[in-house]
Amino acid sequence: MPTISKDYYDVIVVGTGPAGFACAVRCAQLGLNTACINNRQDANNKDTHLNTGSIGTMALLESAKKYHSLIHEFAQHGILANDIILDMSVMLHRKDKILAEIGDKMIDLFNKHNIDHIHAKARLLSSQQVELIADNTGLKSVINAKYIILASGSESITLPNIYIDNEFIFDAKAALNINQVPKKLAIIGAGVMGLELANIWSRLGAETILLEAQENFLSVLDHEISGIAFSTFQNQGLDLRLGARVISAKKGNKYINIEYQDQEGTHTLKVDKMIVACGTRPNTANLAAPEANLLLDQDGYVYVDNNCRTNLPGVYAVGDLTLLGPMLAHKGIEEGVFVADFIAGINNPINYEILPSVIYTEPEIAWVGQTEQALRSTGEPINIASYPLNSNIRAIAVDKREGVVKIIAHAYTDKILGIHIIGNHASELIAEAVLALEFSASSEDIARTIHARPTLSESLHDAALILKNRAWNFPEQFNT
Repeated sequence: MPTISKDYYDVIVVGTGPAGFACAVRCAQLGLNTACINNRQDANNKDTHLNTGSIGTMALLESAKKYHSLIHEFAQHGILANDIILDMSVMLHRKDKILAEIGDKMIDLFNKHNIDHIHAKARLLSSQQVELIADNTGLKSVINAKYIILASGSESITLPNIYIDNEFIFDAKAALNINQVPKKLAIIGAGVMGLELANIWSRLGAETILLEAQENFLSVLDHEISGIAFSTFQNQGLDLRLGARVISAKKGNKYINIEYQDQEGTHTLKVDKMIVACGTRPNTANLAAPEANLLLDQDGYVYVDNNCRTNLPGVYAVGDLTLLGPMLAHKGIEEGVFVADFIAGINNPINYEILPSVIYTEPEIAWVGQTEQALRSTGEPINIASYPLNSNIRAIAVDKREGVVKIIAHAYTDKILGIHIIGNHASELIAEAVLALEFSASSEDIARTIHARPTLSESLHDAALILKNRAWNFPEQFNT
């Protein structure tokens, strides 16, 4: 039976991903007696309070980039190496060690704030009751709380015609533990997850093919940025096949035989390994007992109002469980903190319009605000400037010249409406853009802000100068 120190709490948080973890800590900071329920375990069956997907991806991608640079880029720096050996076991151990370290830090924070962390499956019974189910024995117990916050996150979408065995055909999470680089790898889905995984395995030497059912590549992005991304990834060697709907994937003795359709007909493809990365869905299966009457929509999302309140009094849902914003870790964190504050009588609304988004590929892609196509569809008068990173001195010096910084501002007020970046460290550069939108800055504000030189952040400054017809940094490359 799960170990619990009491049967009544001020707050019970179900889930310890980014949203649940942040919510539990903030609740405890506000003096609320808090329990956090988690049933995640790592590869060694050790309790973990960490959503490992994005961090594990980032850890492996960093290793893959170093290996790729050693093979293809170091020679131009006068650094030569022979007989290079790739040891996947060491690489995976490093990734797991990082996850364990971060997970231990999270548990330390739980202990510091006297949060009861309970390893068990949780099921909502009513507006004030949660059932705990022990993984090993199936024994059940019930705990009560004044407030219950659902933060069980999301799970990978599976396809009905494909059996995932995590030996030859992997889901996105298991793909972070493949212990040998496949010669030929197929990835179903060229969205965020698929591209990030493709960037890992292609840099480690796998011939990588992405099969994307949508006709348009990364359609949620600004179209100029998605077009640059498509060309860049193709030039890196990724085989991007759009409008490719997978019909079947059958495992043979040594290979996986894939059948897919596109506008030209039916095709077959033979690969060593395959990853299914078709996105995620809310993890609401068995989250609530039928008698709890928790209201879900047809896709499994928990219905909430603008304050993350469900249809049950005192029950909230945050993070990937809701449609209030995109499935982003930082969105979930903000909602978790917001709900903790809200039940304590503090109201700090979230501005969902300026949530940054990032794709951790090489180069990275990051954006905030509105896209050019969305603004033009509504007839909004806009001015646009795109600054190429191949004119940025820092980018030239470190030989990371691919990409652009794009600023969209209102034609009359000059208020910044969107900033879109593809390039080295775009995930870091986007923070300045978010701050600008948070304070309703104009492009003139960025143009007048002094940026250190030489830095990548100068590219934001130079893009703003283009909008003001004051570009001086290699101005012959710009159409002003």
